[in-house]
Amino acid sequence: MKNHLKSLLKKPDADYVEIRIEDSLTTRISFTGPSLEDCSQNISFGGNVRALVKGGWGFTTFNNLDELEMKIKEAILHARNIGNRRNENLKLADVPIVDAVVPLDVKTDPAKISLTRKVEIIKNYNTMVLEFDKAITTSTVRFFDKKKQLTFANSDGTFISTESIDLGFSAAAYVKNAEGSFFSYTTAGTSDDFNVVLGKDENVRKVCRDAIEISKVEQAKGGTYTVILDPLLAGVFIHEAFGHLSEGDNVFEDPNLQKVMVFGREFGMKNLNVSDSGLNRGVRGYMLYDDEGVATEKTCLIREGKLVGRLHSRETAAKMGEHPTGNARALTFEYPPIPRMRTTVIEPGDAPFDEMLKGIKIGMYCINATGGETNGELFTFTPADAFMIRDGKIAERVRDVNLSGNVFETLKNIDMIGNDFSITDGPGGCGKSGQYGLATSEGSPHIRIQNVVVGGK
Repeated sequence: MKNHLKSLLKKPDADYVEIRIEDSLTTRISFTGPSLEDCSQNISFGGNVRALVKGGWGFTTFNNLDELEMKIKEAILHARNIGNRRNENLKLADVPIVDAVVPLDVKTDPAKISLTRKVEIIKNYNTMVLEFDKAITTSTVRFFDKKKQLTFANSDGTFISTESIDLGFSAAAYVKNAEGSFFSYTTAGTSDDFNVVLGKDENVRKVCRDAIEISKVEQAKGGTYTVILDPLLAGVFIHEAFGHLSEGDNVFEDPNLQKVMVFGREFGMKNLNVSDSGLNRGVRGYMLYDDEGVATEKTCLIREGKLVGRLHSRETAAKMGEHPTGNARALTFEYPPIPRMRTTVIEPGDAPFDEMLKGIKIGMYCINATGGETNGELFTFTPADAFMIRDGKIAERVRDVNLSGNVFETLKNIDMIGNDFSITDGPGGCGKSGQYGLATSEGSPHIRIQNVVVGGK
């Protein structure tokens, strides 16, 4: 395979050509209530060719290696047709040539666990939810794992073969009453160990208890509060509200964002540090090379409160005169790579949780996330659970909370960062440019934010 690909790429009639080939096995299991909604194993094989001529990209896909030579010519033809109109002197950012084979290196390979055993595990969790209490009206328990062999080669001379896994799990309990429908959930995810799915009995029981209790409490009173976010919600916040603003294509294509995302601009206090990395082994955002064959790294985005970096493909790095960071990613072989996050985090501070509570006369402690949306600098997030803080202590539980604001004002209002950093993975994924469900991870310690607008009754 290696010699064949290299021979096809020796003298392409283009500025640049790359080939990506994927061979994957995906297992999916899902229950909704008592029904087994999905129990499937799917094999997928295919690849793509991407070519660059005079600033124009051509992109073709294939499912048969016998078509590869023809597809290379087709991608180059498409690129030339576009490039002849653009006539740009686009040179991709220089990166080292790589020749690497990355074998599968995992603790427990999910492909070695039988489908029968996987169904048994997921069914047991589902039964646990449904039988917990008559107040529980339904459940959703979902699992997937994917084992992928990826082969990449380009006209620069890089050749990389990698094997990897991706896994996600979630269990949710629902309660419906006259006040509405309420739920709570737990998740897990990994890139190296099937066993993260095991031993979740207490997590599932807690989900059931929480769903029942949330259904009984009062709505939160809207207002402006000092808010503490738990690590999961803080991680989702930094991913959605700031991470996407750091992706090179988003900045390059938006003149207004360019005026805001200026290196050296102060976005927070000196204790605020934000980074994105492909090197966190075991989490879903882990990868040694991106989908352009560029070695990943830890990329600092905010250092001591100031903007210092952003996330690039080779193209956006070249266009902006910046360093390529190994963030070019594609959902599958059916898509071209674009700048995407890997594992985006607020790095740990030094504040114990008890210290964060002190001094809060009335505030709110928000946990987990059930949804959210961003619109440029503006965001709205819905915590899965919330408690009032009164006189420095966690008080009554409340429901129907949403948080909104301007991301840059909110970053500046973070006044304490906890020492209890964690990354919590799940089965979801990041969406962008039609590529939905890309494996990413988010992490943070607890963070305290002043003057947050909280929606409620």
